[in-house]
Amino acid sequence: MARDAYLLDLGSVGYEEAWALQRSLAAAVSQGAIPETVLFLEHPPTITLGRRTEPGELHLPAGADVDVVETDRGGRSTYHGPGQLVCYPILDLKLHGKDVKRYCRDLEEAIIRTLAAVEVEATRIDGLTGVWLERPPRKIASIGVHLSRWISTHGYALNVDLDPAPFTDWITACGLEDAAFTSLARELGRPVAVDEVRPAARAALAEVFDLELSELPGGEPGLWPQSRHAQLAL
Repeated sequence: MARDAYLLDLGSVGYEEAWALQRSLAAAVSQGAIPETVLFLEHPPTITLGRRTEPGELHLPAGADVDVVETDRGGRSTYHGPGQLVCYPILDLKLHGKDVKRYCRDLEEAIIRTLAAVEVEATRIDGLTGVWLERPPRKIASIGVHLSRWISTHGYALNVDLDPAPFTDWITACGLEDAAFTSLARELGRPVAVDEVRPAARAALAEVFDLELSELPGGEPGLWPQSRHAQLAL
């Protein structure tokens, strides 16, 4: 039987604001104050640096309008921007096998099923995290997670309809030299709204992790104020 979980389906949220919200929700989930919770949102242009980012991965051109944030997630550098669907599952991995590699593979499976729902065939590539299209290999989704007491934060970013140039022009994304990046819109040859993909993404994540998602009580279309963060952390 699927476990009840909360869903926060947000619009565009600044990266650091969303990170603060994740930490508040993770504290509440850890304490049993709320069920597991899943966030879907977009970010304004932001480069995030994971714990394994190496010197030289960041090569921003002068005047680039983008935030740069050092994070506690695994992985290396990546880019977020409008037209990218970001998913942050705040899950208790004690209920999902206590296996970090399995968790990352399950996130990949949720992305693969999301893309299959819009008739794009994606896959994994041995030795590389994330989701790819093949022949030639091109990356369409990135994964980076953080665990504290088996509670997950961060998650995945799926390129729906955005210019993938920043992945190569502004950074050495994921530490991969000469990797190609793509988007769902590029593969389908038409514009694709993030909202078009959200239902498939919600359904796929719920199916893979055996969750019954429902709107978090009191949730707003936009980001909650800091006072609400504090209430959740109590």
